[in-house]
This record gives sequence, C-alpha cells and structure tokens, in this order.
Amino acid sequence: MTVGIARIQFRLHGNQSLKDKRKVVKSLIEKCRNRFNVAVAEVEDQDLHQRATLGIAVIGSDGRILNSVLDRVVDFMDSLNLAELVGHEMELIPLGGGSDHVVGAHQA
Repeated sequence: MTVGIARIQFRLHGNQSLKDKRKVVKSLIEKCRNRFNVAVAEVEDQDLHQRATLGIAVIGSDGRILNSVLDRVVDFMDSLNLAELVGHEMELIPLGGGSDHVVGAHQA
C-alpha cells in the first residue's frame, strides 16, 4: 500500500477578505473532489486572505499511478485559473508489504 500526498500553495490576487478567500478555496476543493477520487483540505494559511495551502491525499497499490494522479490534480487546479499556483510538493509513502523503511513517518 502506498499513500500519495501533495501540498499545493496558491496566491489569491484581489481578495480583500477571508470571505472572498473561502469562495475560491471552496471552489478549488469541490471541483477537485468531483473530478478525482482524492481527499482535499485547506491545511495552512487559514487566517491569510491572499494565500491558500491545500493538502491532497490519495491511497493505492501502485506508486506510479498515485504520482500521476497527484500530477493531474496539480495541473487541473492550475488550469482553473481561480488562483495563482506558487508552489507544490509531493511525496509517496510506502506502507506495509514487509518494508521496514517508511519515508516521512513514525512507526509505533
């Protein structure tokens, strides 16, 4: 099993309030959830009205497919032109399967 995660950072030009920001963030999240089978949430910068950081998570058995899904999610969100994509990072975390090495996680 592999977990794919991404953090996507946006700049929201022209937003004057958190209410304006909520409209953009809600639209990005809903459009992404409707198009892809992924979990999406605002994970940082909740109190800044001109920045938004979204977290994406997807789980599956093939890391190549998960990487492709995350790439397509990033490209899709950028193509919506609702906000300026200023950065993103992705990570694939293998879990189970007899592997003793887990990247970026703590084992209990």
